[in-house]
Amino acid sequence: MNLNLFARDPFGHNYLLKRAVVFWFGAIAWYRFNIANKTVISGGDILRNLPDRNVLFVSNHQTYFADVAAMYQVFNCSKWNIYNRINFFWHVFNPKINVYFIAAKETMKAGFLPKLFAYAGSVSIKRTWREAGKNVDRGVDPTDISNIKMAIQNGWVITFPQGTTKPFVKGRRGTAHIIKELEPIVIPVVIDGFRRAFDKKGLFLKKKGCELKVKFKEPLDLDYKQSSNAILNQIMDAIEQSDDFVWSPQESSEVSQ
Repeated sequence: MNLNLFARDPFGHNYLLKRAVVFWFGAIAWYRFNIANKTVISGGDILRNLPDRNVLFVSNHQTYFADVAAMYQVFNCSKWNIYNRINFFWHVFNPKINVYFIAAKETMKAGFLPKLFAYAGSVSIKRTWREAGKNVDRGVDPTDISNIKMAIQNGWVITFPQGTTKPFVKGRRGTAHIIKELEPIVIPVVIDGFRRAFDKKGLFLKKKGCELKVKFKEPLDLDYKQSSNAILNQIMDAIEQSDDFVWSPQESSEVSQ
């Protein structure tokens, strides 16, 4: 634990304040994931032997924040050598703080809670295809790319290649470009049940008693020299969002709510 009161992470966030934010959100999330609902973790042992940096978690996406909060709980518990459960409360007192997540800048600025949550480790980027509910077409901001690279080089990073909570949407090639350049360890994650339990933002409980699933898979065996499309296709298959997977009528109904 870094006891320097003025120490900051690579993005200038004070570690002491960052710990406080992770503790506050972690305590609330612990209740939602363990008491209000039940969370089932599988494959968590994979985290045991991962390096402390240059690891990229690629996941499907069901809510803006609850998905990330659940993975934070898993990562924090892994720091205490607990890998397949998150009902251990004490992890919030000494969390893993070099965890970052990639999110749309407009999402992280939409209200006080998202702004506070951003301090926990958001790498906020401008969407190149959509903003304020409207389609746009603009180039990638070089600063965003630099920030993503800095996060991966300094810790564990969570990203959602589809860039939306809608299932079976085609992934964005930006993730594959980053992977080709930095060659991180890529861990696929498949989540389920969050859409039933939480509102779209993932800040408020919609239903109790749901089973939330977080499944970690083996690191992808990637050829970093292959095309971005090939890498992206491999990722989409791994997170079970390609055309080979069937969208159930139940999930269709949940998305429309």
